[in-house]
Amino acid sequence: MKKTTLLLVLTLTLLNLNAQENKKYRIVCIGFYNVENLFDIYHDEGKNDYEFLPDGSNQWTEERYRKKLENISEVISKLGVKTVPGGAAIVGLSEIENRRVLDDLVAMPLIKDRNYQIVHYEGPDARGVDVALIYQPSIFKLVSSRSVRLTVPRNEGFFTRDQLLVSGIIDNEMIHIIVNHWPSRSSGEKRTSPLRCAAADLTRSIADSIMQTSPDAKIIVMGDLNDEPVNESILKHLRAKGKRENLAKGEMFNPMYKMYKDGVGSLAYRDAWSLFDNIIVSQSLLGDDKSTFKFYQAKVFNDSFLVQQSGAFKGYPWRTYAGGAYQGGYADHFPVYIYMIKEAK
Repeated sequence: MKKTTLLLVLTLTLLNLNAQENKKYRIVCIGFYNVENLFDIYHDEGKNDYEFLPDGSNQWTEERYRKKLENISEVISKLGVKTVPGGAAIVGLSEIENRRVLDDLVAMPLIKDRNYQIVHYEGPDARGVDVALIYQPSIFKLVSSRSVRLTVPRNEGFFTRDQLLVSGIIDNEMIHIIVNHWPSRSSGEKRTSPLRCAAADLTRSIADSIMQTSPDAKIIVMGDLNDEPVNESILKHLRAKGKRENLAKGEMFNPMYKMYKDGVGSLAYRDAWSLFDNIIVSQSLLGDDKSTFKFYQAKVFNDSFLVQQSGAFKGYPWRTYAGGAYQGGYADHFPVYIYMIKEAK
């Protein structure tokens, strides 16, 4: 598919930017998806993947694995296409077992023609899941990537997902993306909060190091942060605020803050919605000057086909497993995505 199609030019009436009615804009979709336990059917040495084996507790067969790949590829194929027919240029992913599952995913028929390329590093997570990023090379030109490890003083036995920094060029502009999956709340929110604050400090340090050499860097922080937009880790440690007005130097803008306040969620637990999945942008992606790429809009992708339609979990994201039983669904999180726009010349 040609670049001119993927970097779609839209009129302002479609974008509802009524103040400048005669201008046209390029638009790019960037998403994040916690795909919930995308494991293959083989044991990886050193990983606790036993429940996702054919003879494991989940009876994870080739058929179920292929169904999972079909489901996740269906979601990616539909992400943002109502506005951008070419779909998401970049998708950050979490709960990925290894490179093999990524190779299988991008080869699925629904997204194969997009030629998604992969950025992935093996990390130290105890369950063996990592974050990753896929991108359409016709839009995003990879420049560099690295995996950054979180270490917690006085907790040497703690291992979690690495953070992934990917830098590349879209339409002659450098964009930096930090993909995250911060420590979970499995031992209780309060008890585990310091771990997420430490993860936020690491993300903040990565962003700060970029801005130290490039003060106007365009940075996108994405991931399952296992905290709400109002929690300390995001507000105080990452310094991501919910209002774009009057941001202090270095602070970032979190468009998910208002969505959370309005009751929008990306996952459900005990009949309550949470918005752990965030996409946060640096100040250089804000402003009225659209001669370069700027953040336009953020969304949770929660179309009805992703929702459990019956049973005890009716209304929840349609999962692969729920209550210990195979459901054949997608994931326990909805994806999130943003649009960036730029005046077309």
